[in-house]
Amino acid sequence: MHHFQKMGRIRGVIFAFLCLSVLLNCYYLYNHCQTEETPILQQTRTHQVVSRRKSPCTCQGNIVYNLKDHLPKGQFDEIVKRRAAEYRKHQIRINSSLNRLILAPSNTPLQYPIQGFTVVPLQTTLIPGMQEPWLVSLSVSSGVLAIEGPVERDKEGRKEITIQSDSLSNLNDLLGQIAYTSTVYRMKTGDLALFRFEHHQAVFPIIIQQPSVPVLYDIGDDINSQVTIATKTFLRYPELQNLISSIRKYYQEIKIIIADDSLEPEKVKGSNIEQYFMPPAQGWFAGRNLAVSQVTTKYFLWVDDDFLFTDQTKIESLVGVMEATPELDVVGGYVESTSYPCFSLVYEDGDVEEGGCLSRHIGVKHQPVPGFPTCFFTNGVVNFFLGRTDTVLSVGFDPLLKRVAHTEFFMDGLGRLLVASCNDASIGHQPRRDNEKYSQFRQQLQKDEEEKLAHHYFKNNLKCVSY
Repeated sequence: MHHFQKMGRIRGVIFAFLCLSVLLNCYYLYNHCQTEETPILQQTRTHQVVSRRKSPCTCQGNIVYNLKDHLPKGQFDEIVKRRAAEYRKHQIRINSSLNRLILAPSNTPLQYPIQGFTVVPLQTTLIPGMQEPWLVSLSVSSGVLAIEGPVERDKEGRKEITIQSDSLSNLNDLLGQIAYTSTVYRMKTGDLALFRFEHHQAVFPIIIQQPSVPVLYDIGDDINSQVTIATKTFLRYPELQNLISSIRKYYQEIKIIIADDSLEPEKVKGSNIEQYFMPPAQGWFAGRNLAVSQVTTKYFLWVDDDFLFTDQTKIESLVGVMEATPELDVVGGYVESTSYPCFSLVYEDGDVEEGGCLSRHIGVKHQPVPGFPTCFFTNGVVNFFLGRTDTVLSVGFDPLLKRVAHTEFFMDGLGRLLVASCNDASIGHQPRRDNEKYSQFRQQLQKDEEEKLAHHYFKNNLKCVSY
């Protein structure tokens, strides 16, 4: 008997040493995976956690801009330094242990949650699916573990819990009562739990996320309660009046919102029209922001002030696509004078020092929207589109872009907005009039282009862009 007790103590010491070694490895991996730039590969007998260094990227296309070449010469070093600092802060905001690549074991007897275990910050939640016999251990990094239940056991919380029992039933009962409590408060982050049984190990993710309140729109029973038409005007009141007249030919009651930054504003008359005056020449995207911010319907239809509604301008068809595909955020149509209805954007992260690479490809579509053979997923559309109000507002339109801007909205929304283009909804375009004063503001000067490229270098952490 004494011999077995001695052997048990020796096994306990060996097990404790192994646990300490694994914990030290996991601690090092967890604390260094988010900051180290060199590749990290930790391989146990059952899993791999991989962090890969990203390599530099290049832009290819007919027109390629290397953005560093467009920075103000006297400020080059300071801008590069400030961008690097802001990018590090950005990575802190978006990264968590949930971003790490975990390779699942090929075969293991362990049962554990592999996806979907979400907890509210600082609140205790039982861990589902934990059932294994004999001696098991569970450890975490961004929270604590405790055994819950009617009997007071261990509720103080600790980073690691080890359970041993001769009874499989009792062990499974205890495992079923292990609860996790995060010790950090963030809107969304994560933890990685290390589960061990004999020589088997497994890692499973825990999502720490604050639940959000839904934002729902009552779409009513007709197009007027579903969609608001939004536009921005500048020094083109005759064209604007033609647009409004064409809208009223097909949609007599729908609300029209106008953002106006004309030098000498004129009041636009008509029913159910809201005109918002801005300081003169605030610019294209500032006007878009203002107009869309006043929309109270689920969707808005964006049109330029020199467009014309026709028999083929069917807002209902675009709404039908959006309602049937709730994941969609933007659906574009076709503008008669435009040679292409859509474009794709290809983005590569690049490395930390140089930044990413972005390329635009005209007319490229990804795949059909299910149930709508004339609609295709893409990354950007023309100035005639139906937008989901709340998600478009969450991306916004950069007010620093005043004269020429459109693709930039879809650049900012890449990975955040699901976009489609439909061939069966179109709008007309009025003939261009001679308007010298308008042309002076509309034309992008060399100085404006240089400032915009330098802006992309910093804001979007880009090395280059190509068109």
